[in-house]
Amino acid sequence: MPATASVLFVCVHNAGRSQMAAGFLGHLAGDRVEVRSAGSLPADRVNPAAVEAMSEVGIDIADQRPKVLTTEAVQGSDYVITMGCGDACPYFPGKEYLDWTLEDPAGQGIDAVRPIRDEIRTRVEALVAEIDAKRRQ
Repeated sequence: MPATASVLFVCVHNAGRSQMAAGFLGHLAGDRVEVRSAGSLPADRVNPAAVEAMSEVGIDIADQRPKVLTTEAVQGSDYVITMGCGDACPYFPGKEYLDWTLEDPAGQGIDAVRPIRDEIRTRVEALVAEIDAKRRQ
């Protein structure tokens, strides 16, 4: 694994789950990891409830914009983590593919988004530990 691992989070709209995951990873891993996120059908903006939920834990994702999933983003990533759109994600040998089954926060209020946020944080913390362990090998 290169000195800096790269992680791509992919969900359909790149407006909720993948944006929260990218926010957590950037916050928890800093410059040890290159963070990307994208969507198979990106929305116009990040879900306001996701922005609010992340703000509650001190992470600002308000300036993020949904991006379209590209083959280049997948090729350039060590880890590709899908969140409900695995079929739309191209496959390249040598990449670590993970599928995180998470409830979609689209159209939900802050009370419903908080547990999704917290589950994402738990998974990102485990991912950071895995990346750090591989780097030490």
